[in-house]
Amino acid sequence: MKRSFRAAWILLACLFLLALVPAASAEIRDTNLWWIPEVVTKGGEKIDRLFYLIFWLTFAVFVLTQSVFLYFIIAYRRKRGVPAHYSHGNNRLEIVWTTLPALIFIVLGVYSNRLWNRELRAPAPADSIKIDIVAYQYGWHIRNPGRDGKLGEFSQANLSKDNWFGLTEGDADGNDDYQSENVLTIPVGRNVNIVLRSLDVIHAFYVPVFRMYQDTVPGRQIDWVWFQATRTGNFELACSQLCGSGHYNMKAKINIVTQEEYDTLVAEKSKAALMQKLQKNAASLPPPPVDAPPAAVAAK
Repeated sequence: MKRSFRAAWILLACLFLLALVPAASAEIRDTNLWWIPEVVTKGGEKIDRLFYLIFWLTFAVFVLTQSVFLYFIIAYRRKRGVPAHYSHGNNRLEIVWTTLPALIFIVLGVYSNRLWNRELRAPAPADSIKIDIVAYQYGWHIRNPGRDGKLGEFSQANLSKDNWFGLTEGDADGNDDYQSENVLTIPVGRNVNIVLRSLDVIHAFYVPVFRMYQDTVPGRQIDWVWFQATRTGNFELACSQLCGSGHYNMKAKINIVTQEEYDTLVAEKSKAALMQKLQKNAASLPPPPVDAPPAAVAAK
């Protein structure tokens, strides 16, 4: 009776925990459920080639060592009437199986380091679309260039909760920049350069389908993150650093669209941003004197 009562409580506790899963779940995957997620960037494809190289190499070594292990278990099992034999070993074999893995690790280390520096740490191409992203508890401020393709000037020293992007006042390049909250829209087939900063604590720019992970550190500007998407679709950006009580819900949508759709979006958003900027500047102007003559009379 006690056992059945305890089992019922355990079952209820498990059901309660399962009920909490949807609220804290990440992006729902409908492809490659039992394997790594699909890759949608050119740099990610090269990362995957390295992954598969290491995987199949490890698999081959596993099969080889386990086969030899099973052979020795069967061939040298205990037999009646056969005395045990002590073997000191073979120095030549020991040198081979120590040197060979060391060489493999060195080659993989050099190759992966070159891949890292060439694909993930190399300067972004000059034709990249530069997008400014500031992480905060618990979301992403995103600033996109307008129709002129240029971001307004900013400074890390100006970054604050009152000036999310550390913008420099009076810079004309920033008049048509538009902002979005937790939504990143980029065109397919174009190089995109992400400038990462943090407003408060350490966060992480983590996009599995990009094969990309980069911490954002307060007080530091990270400008070497860049990629090129290979297909359109909707994906998810998530913070993978434990940054506080709301960390589980720190997500953003990534929409990869065609160049035509992107151009239309930029035209609409930058026009609205420019109009808002002009209205703000007009509202900040002092009112004219009450006794000032009309412009037409003053002209005469």
